[in-house]
Amino acid sequence: MTRFFPQEVIRKKRDRGTLSPEEIAFFVKGITDGSISEGQIGAFNMAVYLNGMERDETTAFALAMRDSGDVIDWNSIGLSGPTIIDKHSSGGVGDEKVSLILAPLVAACGIHMPMISARGLGHTGGEVDLMESMGCHIGPPSEVFMKTVADVGCAIIGPTGRLAPADARIYYVRDVTATVESIPLITGSIMSKKLAAGINGLVMSVNFGSGAFMTTIEDARALAQSMLGVAEGAGVPMVTHLGDMDEVMGDAVGSLPQIREVIAFLTGGPREARLEIIVMELAAEVLVMGDLAPDLGTAKSMLAARLADGSAAQRFGRMVAALGGPVDLVGAPDAHLERAPYIRPVFALGEGSVARVDARAVGMALLSIGSGRTRPDQSIDHAVGLTGMIHVGDVAGPERPIAMLHARDEAAWDRAAAGLRAAVTLADAAVPARAVLHDRLATAL
Repeated sequence: MTRFFPQEVIRKKRDRGTLSPEEIAFFVKGITDGSISEGQIGAFNMAVYLNGMERDETTAFALAMRDSGDVIDWNSIGLSGPTIIDKHSSGGVGDEKVSLILAPLVAACGIHMPMISARGLGHTGGEVDLMESMGCHIGPPSEVFMKTVADVGCAIIGPTGRLAPADARIYYVRDVTATVESIPLITGSIMSKKLAAGINGLVMSVNFGSGAFMTTIEDARALAQSMLGVAEGAGVPMVTHLGDMDEVMGDAVGSLPQIREVIAFLTGGPREARLEIIVMELAAEVLVMGDLAPDLGTAKSMLAARLADGSAAQRFGRMVAALGGPVDLVGAPDAHLERAPYIRPVFALGEGSVARVDARAVGMALLSIGSGRTRPDQSIDHAVGLTGMIHVGDVAGPERPIAMLHARDEAAWDRAAAGLRAAVTLADAAVPARAVLHDRLATAL
């Protein structure tokens, strides 16, 4: 039997060689059992970052990480067929709430959505942070996760020690070694967790713009194609849309401000136009993929009905309660969701039509007051953030602030407000709103 050595695997990739599935499986196994050091993981990450991976390498890498722990078998609890479908986003400022709206919405239509997500890092947030802000258990036993999906139709949790455990070590080292933006590493991280959930299909938005990891549509397309390649290799149908994240998604940023936006969306409150488009389009793709609707138009009618009759909001409340959160959150959000003590409007320095909202600058401004983290082990302040975010095409002026900024104190508010003002560019002439979804790509399965 061939014997491999970590340094030789690293050297081969450093020298632009193509790793075999056996070499990749060996290295991932060593990451999982601790026989490969953090330094060696960092060297491997940098070699991949600099030299990339071929399609077959990336597929082998994702599958090895999937197989580093348990792979959920839904047949064991009587679930089967095409309705076990996940949704994922590659990230953006304010984008994490899309999953919390979409999952209960499609569950109300008959989909079973097991979602294993991540915490936010840097200027982007994560679904896990939103779930944790409501008091949910983000790392429940697999049995609880599976029961929630079976009973409620959806569950959003974080990576556990039993599902894709190799990814947790690689994810941490990526952040501290400046290798986050590697397409093969992003692909392996996302797809390993998704495939470990035992899904039968996947719908994604792969995002581009200042608020996303991929800044250009070309980079987003390359990432989408990389993940589609893994999905095809694993035999899992996948659809992805390229999403514009050059401005903030929705009206809120920060954990608890976004939870309030989620509840409002599901219960008939205000729905920001771009947010509604991306939720309905991706949710419709899920229903068609799950054979619950013959086409996207019919699917959107089904989704609108589930929003109108309250069943989507009910599923959200049941999911939160099943994962340890409050049982009456939807009906009594003010009893459970803290508000930051210093909430004030931020006005632009001038007035005019909004030509640009730099989502990354918005995220960094809020990061400076604790709404996100710069290291994976940091805690965040769930109450701070913003609501009422202005969008491209809106008119800013004395009657229309940039946003309502939620901070702990006046000094923090002043610090973040300066960043928000700098993030917004105004124009004299009217500016059209930006499209939110662009190209659609799909597997050949």
